Amino acid sequence: MRILGIDPGLANTGWGVVDTIGVRFRPVSFGVIKTTTDTEQPLRIHHIASQIGLVAKTYHIDVVGIEDIYFTKNISSAISVAKVIGAICHELSSMDKPIKLYSPVQIKSTITGYGGADKKQMQEMVKLHLGLKEIPRPDHAADALGIAICLGTLETSWSKLRNNT
Repeated sequence: MRILGIDPGLANTGWGVVDTIGVRFRPVSFGVIKTTTDTEQPLRIHHIASQIGLVAKTYHIDVVGIEDIYFTKNISSAISVAKVIGAICHELSSMDKPIKLYSPVQIKSTITGYGGADKKQMQEMVKLHLGLKEIPRPDHAADALGIAICLGTLETSWSKLRNNT
């Protein structure tokens, strides 16, 4: 199964593609889509969604995992991220790609075993899960790879449970 993980953001949207091989993961590619504040927000959101669509086509994605919105003190930032998530979901749904949304706590729990893990712990575990020598950079791409690993881990677990019943 080929999985696209997405760490959504208006300025930086991380993406990471992994293949599942049984219960193991192989990194395929990763990167970040950047936008600047001198571009109008609707155009930034459109650019992010269309670039994610291009990634999905280029790498022949089977399923997509996206970090869901979480509320912080900065509500305007959360609203912008929600818009990006909506545009990405629209783009990928039009391509008939299944999409799973995961909370930050779900992702951290799945990757590290602890829902309160910090960024460094997450990055180290992503490196280990993918058998990499170094932590993937930039940070948003490493986060996206973690989301892909989360989806692959949870899907494999559910598949085993379904087959055992």
